[in-house]
Amino acid sequence: MTHAQPAPAPDTAPTVAAVVVLAAGQGTRMRSSTPKVLHTLGGRSLVGHVLAAAEPLAAGTTVVVVGSGREQVEQHLAEVAPTALPVVQEEQLGSGHAAAVALAAVPDLEGSVLVVNGDSPLLTSRTLAALVTAHDAAGSVFTVLTAEVADPTGLGRIVRDGSGAPRAIVEERDATDEQRAIREVNAGVYVANAGTLRRVLSGLATDNAQGEQYLTDALAPLVAGGAPTAAVRADDPDDVLGCNDRVELAARRRTLNDRVLDGLMRSGVTVVDPLTTWVDATVTVGRDAVLEPGTHLRGGTAVGDGAHVGPDTSLTDTQVGERATVVRTHAVGARIGDDVQVGPFAYLRPGTDLGAGAKVGTFVETKNAQVGEGSKIPHLSYVGDATIGRGTNIGAATVFVNYDGVAKHHTTIGDHARTGADNMFVAPVTVGDGAYTAAGSVITSDVPPGAMAVARAPQRNVAGWVRRRRSGTPAAEAAAAAESRAEAPREDPSGPSRVDHDS
Repeated sequence: MTHAQPAPAPDTAPTVAAVVVLAAGQGTRMRSSTPKVLHTLGGRSLVGHVLAAAEPLAAGTTVVVVGSGREQVEQHLAEVAPTALPVVQEEQLGSGHAAAVALAAVPDLEGSVLVVNGDSPLLTSRTLAALVTAHDAAGSVFTVLTAEVADPTGLGRIVRDGSGAPRAIVEERDATDEQRAIREVNAGVYVANAGTLRRVLSGLATDNAQGEQYLTDALAPLVAGGAPTAAVRADDPDDVLGCNDRVELAARRRTLNDRVLDGLMRSGVTVVDPLTTWVDATVTVGRDAVLEPGTHLRGGTAVGDGAHVGPDTSLTDTQVGERATVVRTHAVGARIGDDVQVGPFAYLRPGTDLGAGAKVGTFVETKNAQVGEGSKIPHLSYVGDATIGRGTNIGAATVFVNYDGVAKHHTTIGDHARTGADNMFVAPVTVGDGAYTAAGSVITSDVPPGAMAVARAPQRNVAGWVRRRRSGTPAAEAAAAAESRAEAPREDPSGPSRVDHDS
């Protein structure tokens, strides 16, 4: 059986008994101490994207074959796919050998198995579902995903017979001139009956330059034995692109980002400049939100309906409420409530929680700070380890002194308080509801509700200090000139006597 045309997306998601991810390769062309499948793009690792694409297939078992950098890969799997079973391929003896190692780890497995490379970050759930659906509909025991590409150089060609049925996967080095002209290529993704796959893998030869067993060689003996096989072409050839070096990683990152932004714009989000806007696949953005140029949204960031983000803003794992405005801001692990204004040039660190209608303004840094509804921190301030009530205003150039060199301490400012400019709150300290603090104060003791706290030394002017201690400087010269002007006799304010020239 064959599917020469792209298969339509299924109405209901199909399932498989198992997913096998081949992630043992060294990835030497990455030139990196990081295993290839752990390189990241769009908010996930390469293998993370593959696992996410396969997740809707609801496999009872997911096996990830690991080898090079296995400890790092296993640790990553424990974080992103804790139910996946890592299986070690001690020697990297080819894709066929890797698949056999995976199946040996689940000897009682029956049913359909999806086998996929761990470095295909553009694979979509839609494409995998269409592949499995076509496999089931055809009654196939082995189905290969293919793609038609403009330049097939270096890729295995799909050879079909006169009826369109797949006959073999031929690597370029083994292909004839006629076969090299074929533009339909192997995607490295397969669905197979578990029992059939075990049998054919056990018989794969190693008579090649590398002395390895290749999964691509499984198709030909099945065809020769009359087993039903199929080849399904992906709608979008980008879906099957792998990632072998940093150049390809950058290209896959751009393609993935374009897909994410296209999806957002079609769902009602305004992206002013897609070329400079980067949004991870793990981010959600509400309808009528606006993303200005230079906006980067990463990790688990969620932007609410009607919010305005950017320009030049980077948000990681940050929640942005509806109708909030976030301009030229860097935020990590923060929550920004509805109708909040942030920036420009603000830094929201983890634990920042801004209540509805609050404001964090220019050159303000916050950390582990809860700011109540309608409260404002407009200018040039640091707020760390603090709770600020509702409707409170924090004066410019305020510092919450939270660290004593050993431990962090907390400051509490009540509702509707007014703190003066250039204040320092030396934690632990509490300022009560409705209290005021004077400009220039260093607050070291609690301020009762409704009180005015003044904590500054009386001003003392030392006359003539500059003339005596800084003689010869421009400051001393300016002071002397000012003193001379002050000492000069003043003229009669009524001016000189009027002379009447007409008399």
